[in-house]
Amino acid sequence: MKKYIIFGLVALIMSSCAQQITRGEQYPKMYEEKPLSIVVMPPINQTEHVEAKDYFYTTMYTPLCEKGYYVYSPMLTMEMFQSESAYDAELFIEGDLSQFRNVLGADAAMFTIIKSWKRNNVGGKVTAGVEYILRSTVTGETLYKREGLITVDTSISGGSSGIGALVGLIATAINTAATDKVIAGRKCTAFVLSDMPVGKYSSMHNQDQKQPAGKSYVKATVK
Repeated sequence: MKKYIIFGLVALIMSSCAQQITRGEQYPKMYEEKPLSIVVMPPINQTEHVEAKDYFYTTMYTPLCEKGYYVYSPMLTMEMFQSESAYDAELFIEGDLSQFRNVLGADAAMFTIIKSWKRNNVGGKVTAGVEYILRSTVTGETLYKREGLITVDTSISGGSSGIGALVGLIATAINTAATDKVIAGRKCTAFVLSDMPVGKYSSMHNQDQKQPAGKSYVKATVK
């Protein structure tokens, strides 16, 4: 009986390993086109929080730069988007992106769809649901696509009982309420884009094809 259990576990482990998809397999077009520069499009906001679009827009710059890409400053491109009636990214997410290559020289455009944003001050959590779509300005192909429901834990421990627990509860509520929306958004972006193939300005450029790719939808809690 024990032999059958062992064989079953071995088979399960081997099956799990066999199903592991690499970045090269998951995102082949990233390695074919090798985009160097990315323009961040204004987020598409599907939540009731009107301000979510503006504050999340600024969270994209740092995580993409850290992935090794040249990213056009959102603050500088914002004026262009507004003057060229491109502030509503809904009009471009499935349309022609060649103008962004012609005007800016961007190789790809990053779209984000904010699907949910919830803040729980007492529980010490900020939860964001966002989908990320990177499209080529050359071919119009989708190079990268991933969605995440990420909870940023802002809780503070003050003890397990008595006054300590009460102090911790109050501190958590204050800390969550004070947590900058940009920081929470940036952590969400960094986590979801963690398996995105790196760009030219990373030492691992064109060397991460065999690294594991994450699931197309990820749900996690980060501190």
